[in-house]
Amino acid sequence: MNGRLELGQLERSSGRWQLRFTRNLPHRPEKVWRALTEAPHLAVWFPTGIEGERAAGAKLRFVFRGGEVPATDGEMITYDPPAALEFRWGDETLLFKLKPDGEGSILTFVVAFDELGKAARDGAGWHACLDFLSYRLDGEDPPWTSRERWEHVHESYMERFGPDASTIGPPAPRA
Repeated sequence: MNGRLELGQLERSSGRWQLRFTRNLPHRPEKVWRALTEAPHLAVWFPTGIEGERAAGAKLRFVFRGGEVPATDGEMITYDPPAALEFRWGDETLLFKLKPDGEGSILTFVVAFDELGKAARDGAGWHACLDFLSYRLDGEDPPWTSRERWEHVHESYMERFGPDASTIGPPAPRA
């Protein structure tokens, strides 16, 4: 349950925008690693299936389960179990780092991208994904759908990041 309310940070680094999330998880890095890399676990929290070898330099394909968006190509950049996983997904780079912390671990997730206008939309989306990951690791079902969770946190990201970071993506529907 730790970390589900922690908002991601938006920063500029090496000419790109980055969303950075840190989660303190009460699970050993090896367990978290399996959730980050194995298909049955990814199906619960990651927005796409990931096809391709789990090895640095391998070509990857990201397939949306409902076919709502065309598949995207990518490449595995770093595959260092159970410490670091980095891959290119289209024009974005996703980095997951795991560090032991007592009986648990600290997960740092950084996504780098070029278009500032999607920061609030994607921040809320990755926030929801990481919440689903946390529930999966705890062996629990989340109390909401991914869309409901996105809607709940999206406004916080729009407020925190500002109007320039909130120009791309669907607005959160109002009840």
